Amino acid sequence: MKEEMSAIHIAPWMHVITPGGGVPLDELLPTSGRVYVARLNGQEMPDEVSTFQHFWEVLKFPDYFGWNWNAFYDCVRDLNWLSADYRILIIESAESALLDDDDARKIFFGCLWRAGQRWSYTKRPEGVTLTKLSVVLSCDKDSVSALAKQLEEWKEQPNW
Repeated sequence: MKEEMSAIHIAPWMHVITPGGGVPLDELLPTSGRVYVARLNGQEMPDEVSTFQHFWEVLKFPDYFGWNWNAFYDCVRDLNWLSADYRILIIESAESALLDDDDARKIFFGCLWRAGQRWSYTKRPEGVTLTKLSVVLSCDKDSVSALAKQLEEWKEQPNW
């Protein structure tokens, strides 16, 4: 975990930031290629169904999406129906996502983690690591450290 000002880099594909601060754009945007940026809102994800609905609408999940966590992960790790070379998911108010359902919250962030990991990353000539899928979790200043700590703890678990 690398911490800078108001950003914590959990992995090359996952960042926790505060609004208006955080990750320099050159760490997220490729030097060339098509980029798809999806903006989601954690406040619109109080439960599993709402979370699936929000992602289905914003990321244009295919009609065959199965409305369960396995199907969610399958879609997030695929995303090939989006005409882009790089995908950036920005989840604003990430601290609010599935706040009252610890199990679903852990599964949700685990799916995003594994999808980012699966998309892998490449080295750019200037040495900056850039992923094909970046997840930016934007949350209020008081929640950044707590969410980053939770993600760090979860990623150490073998089933995540």
